Amino acid sequence: METIVTTLAIAPKRPVSLWPAAHAADARRPRSQQTKLGASDTVCARRAGYLLHGRTPTDTGEKRKAILGTWLHTGILDAAREEYGWLVERRVEDETVRGHIDAVQLDSTTAARLPKRLRPTLPAEETTVEDVKSKSTYQWDSVVRYGASEAELRQVYLYADLLGTEGFASVRGQRQLARLGPVPVARIRFRFINRDNGDDHIQEIAYEADRARRARWWVQQVRAAASPEELPRTFQGPGISTICDHCPFRTACWGPLVAGRSPQSQLIHDDEEREKALAEYAEVSEQIKPLKDRQKYLRAQLDGSEPGVYGDNVLKWSGGNPTKVDDVGAMVSLYRRAGLAVPMAPDAAAMKATLKGVGIPVPTRLDHDRRTAVSINVTASKKP
Repeated sequence: METIVTTLAIAPKRPVSLWPAAHAADARRPRSQQTKLGASDTVCARRAGYLLHGRTPTDTGEKRKAILGTWLHTGILDAAREEYGWLVERRVEDETVRGHIDAVQLDSTTAARLPKRLRPTLPAEETTVEDVKSKSTYQWDSVVRYGASEAELRQVYLYADLLGTEGFASVRGQRQLARLGPVPVARIRFRFINRDNGDDHIQEIAYEADRARRARWWVQQVRAAASPEELPRTFQGPGISTICDHCPFRTACWGPLVAGRSPQSQLIHDDEEREKALAEYAEVSEQIKPLKDRQKYLRAQLDGSEPGVYGDNVLKWSGGNPTKVDDVGAMVSLYRRAGLAVPMAPDAAAMKATLKGVGIPVPTRLDHDRRTAVSINVTASKKP
């Protein structure tokens, strides 16, 4: 008897996934294990409180995007260190907070105090602390228009303040840097990287001591709280904020999900609070209506405009394509070729079910008289 060997017989059912290894490696990273409040933990007051009080995370969530961002982040900083001699991933700390600065570019005067092997290839005009952030295309327009968020600014101001008051931490691998003592920071730079297409966007601001004091005050308020529950939720909760959706303390903060109810519904306890929320809802709706009407009017004016860059904005269109519909005529032809009885009045749903049942793709055609909705997309133009 002849033996037939197929590829299915010699190949595994499914290739081994590398994601379990990636998640395990990410869990072993120092940032994943630290219990002392870090500058990067200051996204939300209550989450910072959970960490500071040593609470066990209640949610794991999907971390693939975060891991990809970490890999991109590491690669960029390694290249900056090798090519430009930047000081990357350097630790700073005091008795209350610590963190790792992505990159420090020293000015020529400060750099001259270091051994040659630690000096940058090209010193900065003024000492600059840089933070690298990877973002998705979905977030990109907001980044280009508005820059770093309040939480991102707070994080980097804490780094800069620690460097300016304490200097580099005296730990293995940066003893020479620690001997510099406090290093005053003059500028802060954000380098945003679009992890979908590689675009970058730079935001630079002068260091402001007042903002650094506000960041310190924020940490002090978190440390002064007797419990995390005393601290405010910085964001508006699961389903509204992606930060809450992926927070490791989502359940601890908002409770378990209840089918058919939003987590935010627990914030209303009686009819008085319900009346207040409803009144505000009506007020906000009234404020939004004229803006929506104005937006519709402007959208109508732009109808038919060519895509392109107009001043500070980029105009794009999507949709307007022919819709796919079932090709009943083609299905009838398939039935006849297969020797099946064709219904006198073709039943598209039944015919589709029969074709799918025997593994035959259901034929479709483009209906040029029925088109998808045309959507406008306005994004910030990239500055030269």
